[in-house]
Amino acid sequence: MAARSSTSSRIPSSSQGRLLLCSHGEKPVLRISGTKENPGRRFWGCVYFEVKEGCNFFRWTDPDTEVEYSEIARLRKKLSMMKSRTQVAEWKLKFVAVLGFFGWVGFVCLLLQSWSKATQQCLIPLNLV
Repeated sequence: MAARSSTSSRIPSSSQGRLLLCSHGEKPVLRISGTKENPGRRFWGCVYFEVKEGCNFFRWTDPDTEVEYSEIARLRKKLSMMKSRTQVAEWKLKFVAVLGFFGWVGFVCLLLQSWSKATQQCLIPLNLV
């Protein structure tokens, strides 16, 4: 393996819920590539890399990252859909509120008109007397 590690850590490794083990039966460590081709790219490597011979365990962490990115993309799409549904519901609510307001205004106008007619009819006979 040509990739040199500039950093490593003893973070437990897993690939979609399965425990990774190298040919020594050890958990690999998370390392960061320091090569020109893959600077800063993370990978899982054998604990005994460059110490013992016979194990070339190596796996990029990118597939897990792609799963995370697809999950984020799915959640963003769902959020966008929920926002658009919320906007439609808010528009409908505003429309109904305006209709309700004008309905009440119309009702009050009709009520005042009928009250005005009723008072005019009551006043006419009193003036004739």
